[in-house]
Order: sequence, then structure tokens, then C-alpha cells
Amino acid sequence: MSGEIVNLRLARKRKAREEAEAKAADNRVKFGRAKAEKSLTAATKALDGKKLEAHRREHGDDPGDD
Repeated sequence: MSGEIVNLRLARKRKAREEAEAKAADNRVKFGRAKAEKSLTAATKALDGKKLEAHRREHGDDPGDD
């Protein structure tokens, strides 16, 4: 019966930290993207917005407006 004395509070905290780290690692794999991918997406979105804005019609262009 000579076992190591374990502080249960510290053991629970250690276990919670390990579980949180495992969950964080899974989330990094699932949702994480490289900085290059993020910047490429942002640049593509900005370019698409500029193209859309360039093709916008003005209110005075319609022949029905007199």
C-alpha cells in the first residue's frame, strides 16, 4: 500500500489542460490556414469587389430615366 500521494485538485487541472491542448491541436488542424492562404483569399475577395464595382451601372444610364 505504499503508493504515491496525489493531490486530486492538481491531477484534475493537469488532465483538463491536457484535454484542452488536444482539442486545440485538433482545431488547428481543422480550421487553421496558412498566412499565404489567408492573404490570397483576401486579395481575391478585394479583386472581385473591384470588378463588381467597375461593372456597376449608374442611375442615369437607363434610357427610361427622363
